[in-house]
Amino acid sequence: MKRFYLGLLVMSVSTIQSQKFPDLKAPIAEKQEHLREIHGDKVNDPYYWMIDYFKKGKDSTKVVDYLKAENTYWEGMMKDTEPFRDQLFKEMKARIKEKDESVPTFKKGYYYYTRTETGKQYFKYCRKKGNLNAPEEILLDVDQLAEGHAYYSASGFSISPDNTKLIYGVDDVSRRQYKLFLKDLSTGKITDLGIKNTTGSATWANDNKTIFYTGKNAETLLTEKIFRHSLGTDAAKDVLVYEEKDKTNYIGVGKSKNEKFIMIYSGATTSSETRYLDAENPNGTFKVFQPRMKDVLYDVTALEDKFLITTNKDALNFKVVETPLDKTGVENWKDFVPHRKDVLMQGISEFKNYLVFSEMFFQNLIQNL
Repeated sequence: MKRFYLGLLVMSVSTIQSQKFPDLKAPIAEKQEHLREIHGDKVNDPYYWMIDYFKKGKDSTKVVDYLKAENTYWEGMMKDTEPFRDQLFKEMKARIKEKDESVPTFKKGYYYYTRTETGKQYFKYCRKKGNLNAPEEILLDVDQLAEGHAYYSASGFSISPDNTKLIYGVDDVSRRQYKLFLKDLSTGKITDLGIKNTTGSATWANDNKTIFYTGKNAETLLTEKIFRHSLGTDAAKDVLVYEEKDKTNYIGVGKSKNEKFIMIYSGATTSSETRYLDAENPNGTFKVFQPRMKDVLYDVTALEDKFLITTNKDALNFKVVETPLDKTGVENWKDFVPHRKDVLMQGISEFKNYLVFSEMFFQNLIQNL
């Protein structure tokens, strides 16, 4: 075995020594002095000027020129590997099922799925009414929408409660700053809602005309604000319903699975907080479920008659507690699935007649190692 490795090493060194690299000069990025104050410390960042590419500042063109020079240098240095890279690409592509389809998801009378076609770069978002033998309705042809774009990402597909409208997000820059679009599924008309710099998804209220979405900080891309938008109105007048002041927290907005509540979640590594609103009353005021507590995480699941909360409060491995719909404070929490020392409670999936708990058993894990 030792002789084998030694021979392999000698062969590799010999190969490297015999390789003659092109006589090309690597581009050197310009340095500009720039002091940044981070956590009370001043740090010199000589390459900070490159952020102008995203800010469209005075040096944005210079950034592009430098990146082009880097690409040219790389292409020159790697020129002799082109046949090998092409062979690798073809081999890997041959192992991918280009014509494929996701598992259908049934919701409100429709089966929703995505499918890909041979030779296409993107996908089609589709549905069938009633059963899988029904005629296919292509809700969004992303292959078509992406034509003419060097990069295109469509995500966050959200169907209105009455099944007639689709909200989706588009990023055509690769900056994860999505613009929101509305498609009328009865006419096929697509409308740019004028909503920019979002996470790419939106949550419908039950009135089929109000949506909630998460806004990002334009520079840091942190999720900071939740807005309410009414279809047909100017996005510039959207109402700010929540702003997170703690920069260590990430926020998002969604809907309970039973579609009774709009939920705003704010969470950091060791603590979290939830706000909720009746989905029938989108212009109402969000209520704090339970104010954030030091070193306490909690996740809320809405049922017809109560809330279930997965939490690590007084429970290192998490547990599930219950509380009335009208009394959500921690003083009302009662054990539903008590804490166990050998079981990690990971979450809840609710169904019409069942609850499914995701758990990790430490004893079994140790035995299987």
